[in-house]
Amino acid sequence: MTLEQLRIFVAVAEREHMTRAAEALNLTQSATSAAIAALEERHDVKLFDRIGRRIVLTQTGHAFLDEARAVLARATLATQALDDLAGLRRGQLRLGASQTVANYWLPPLMQAFRLAHPGVTLDLQIGNTEQIAEAVADLSVDLGIVEGKPQRNDLNQTAVTGDRTALIVPKGHEWTGKPPRTGKDYRAARWVLREPGSGTRAMLEDLLAGHGLGLGDLDVALELPSNEAVRAAVQAGAGASLLSILVAEPSIMAGTLCEVAVDLPPRSFHILRHKERHETGLEQAFIRLADAQGPKAEA
Repeated sequence: MTLEQLRIFVAVAEREHMTRAAEALNLTQSATSAAIAALEERHDVKLFDRIGRRIVLTQTGHAFLDEARAVLARATLATQALDDLAGLRRGQLRLGASQTVANYWLPPLMQAFRLAHPGVTLDLQIGNTEQIAEAVADLSVDLGIVEGKPQRNDLNQTAVTGDRTALIVPKGHEWTGKPPRTGKDYRAARWVLREPGSGTRAMLEDLLAGHGLGLGDLDVALELPSNEAVRAAVQAGAGASLLSILVAEPSIMAGTLCEVAVDLPPRSFHILRHKERHETGLEQAFIRLADAQGPKAEA
């Protein structure tokens, strides 16, 4: 069994498609199929069932997938250790970020890091806060940067200055002249929400809790999976929402959205790292650079 066979197996398992896995790995389909066949023949197991044009993991394949990922993660750590010895001149840093962070806050930081370490490859995976926390936990990424603060004991969390959240409404909404003050006001409005697991949704839950309310008390018009979709829905008159000021400010400046004057606390972003992983020099350098973007936030 080789690392290359394991990489091919994981790629096929994640896509459940031989051709797509081959394309992702820059291999021929025949080479990809041969690697899977060699694994199955060598160990006398069936890793995939072929169902028409589809392939699906067998029970044995499911059990082996976690082991294969763990071996590949350890191999990546060994490579990183050697790269550290090279003085941060080369290597790979796998980042995961929630949507607001990935689309608005992180790109300038990645560019600054690239200029400081031009030989280092940066990879980025985007999800919501819970998805990125899980990616750090299963070693799919080295560092996660998220808006929320996951309640997990297996991750170290470093707070850095983030942004602030804005309560936004469409132009002409009654709250532009008379902001909400009571739980009754919040309950009477229509809302556009992000999906469960979003840091922005968690901020709204905190706001409502201060008025003795939960999300179940709201009139929810739409629940959407991205900041841009929420912003567009609010502009179209679907209801009120909370959004990062990084997302909302261009529309506020253009006059297509209005920010409601309510007292909302600034929010930190959190850099997540697995507690049991060796902290590489690249990770330390990235965290230092992120921390230098602004005053350190309260943890």
